[in-house]
Amino acid sequence: MIDLHCHVDLYPKPTDVVSKIVNHDIFVLSVTTTPSAWPGTSALAKSSPMIQTALGLHPQLAAERIRELPLFDRYLPETKWVGEIGLDGSPENRSFWPTQQKVFEHILNSCARVGGRIMSIHSRRASAQVIDTINRIPGAGTPILHWFSGTKKELDQAIGCGCWFSVGVPMLASKKGCDLVLRMPRDRVLTETDGPFAEMNGKPAFPWDVSAAVGLLGKVWNVEQDAVESLLGTNLENLRSSIVSF
Repeated sequence: MIDLHCHVDLYPKPTDVVSKIVNHDIFVLSVTTTPSAWPGTSALAKSSPMIQTALGLHPQLAAERIRELPLFDRYLPETKWVGEIGLDGSPENRSFWPTQQKVFEHILNSCARVGGRIMSIHSRRASAQVIDTINRIPGAGTPILHWFSGTKKELDQAIGCGCWFSVGVPMLASKKGCDLVLRMPRDRVLTETDGPFAEMNGKPAFPWDVSAAVGLLGKVWNVEQDAVESLLGTNLENLRSSIVSF
């Protein structure tokens, strides 16, 4: 199983979650929301190669954490993975939109300078702007749009600029989400939980809950679960090999 977007450090007992991830043999991309969180979060997974820690600065925290950009640049050579980064166009985050853009552009430029990174990107209500920024800063690496919720036109533009997509149960439980997933290239799709923020049956989702996303993908694609798991495994290997400079 593969959970390509999970906030492992934000569970009440993250060490217990790490132990269960190992027991379930799940590949997990453990994203962070601030550069200062990266050392501690990466230490959680230091003995588990199946858990990779991404260096991030969440757009909702851009205004209060912009001072951590030098810290981001300091840690960037230590990881192949970056996230959660991006832009958020929700009304409550519009007041510091220019700061979000400055942070996102800085991060993409930094990734380009070190030869590219695999990036888990937030684009809620900002899909067009995220895609435009990716296009303006070539060489930043392989972008993965986490929980994409834009229009079909924006999706086509994202596909055209090489984006990948991570999808979870909440997205696959809606008609719009399923329609978007059907439009995505299957060889650029991976599963996620976005736990503990996303929920399953009214409770925070855990990485092992990603099996439900695999089952829903099978229904959307009209293929058996074994075939979905095989394709996702191939996709993950292709994604991991997309950045060779690290």
